[in-house]
Amino acid sequence: MSTPHDTLAFIGGGNMASALIGGLRSTGRPGETILVVEPGDDSRQRLASRFGVRTMAAADERLATASLVVWAVKPQLFTVAAAPCAAHVGGALQLSVMAGIRSEAIARASGSARVVRSMPNTPALIGRGIAGLFATPAVTADERARVEQVLAPTGQTLWVAAEADLDAVTALSGSGPAYVFYFIEAMMAAATAMGLTPEQGKRLALATFDGATALAQQSDEPPEVLRERVTSKGGTTYAALQSMEADSVKATIVRAVQAAQRRARELGDEFGA
Repeated sequence: MSTPHDTLAFIGGGNMASALIGGLRSTGRPGETILVVEPGDDSRQRLASRFGVRTMAAADERLATASLVVWAVKPQLFTVAAAPCAAHVGGALQLSVMAGIRSEAIARASGSARVVRSMPNTPALIGRGIAGLFATPAVTADERARVEQVLAPTGQTLWVAAEADLDAVTALSGSGPAYVFYFIEAMMAAATAMGLTPEQGKRLALATFDGATALAQQSDEPPEVLRERVTSKGGTTYAALQSMEADSVKATIVRAVQAAQRRARELGDEFGA
């Protein structure tokens, strides 16, 4: 397990890195124990002033002090970003929050077989996310626990046994917030079409999603039963659901999520082979 003074190094300082760094700082981790490689001047200054972390424009030997390296660059930039880091990070546990880059590629680029891949989602920015996790065989139980500790401030974690399962996680929860926002957009459009204001539609839609999700989380009954309890035959909910069934909405959603899974696999082939 880590000690409070182990150095954590972040390669990339974007939104997800900021969410993780903010979470770590909120739990009391000293800023000087966090090192961020971020080439962008504005981003680097923002991270230093906001979180009190150490920053650097380019990788150098200081990375060798890190016991955990968090890869948080865009997938298409991974190869370029990894090249100057490789000489310094081989002794560290590698944690990736990049989509598509497979563990074999990370191990090859970093020189470390101890790799954990994480697929987070954007609610991590407010501590309400969920991250799918996969570990290579070289990662110990203590190191798994350490990764959970790092990610804990951003929300929940879920381990999968096969790396390929991360493509499904990406399609479901990684891309999932966009599906929810899309449905909220549609409800707001319906609200204005029925004479409500956009503000009223937004408030009603958001409260409905929030309440329904909380109810589903607290209930021991499956969503199907909860749905049936709201639906009286011949009533308003029944009319709406019958319209959705006629338009094959559920089947369309399933196909859409499967399309996202296929694209995640393609991105893995493109960037992470």
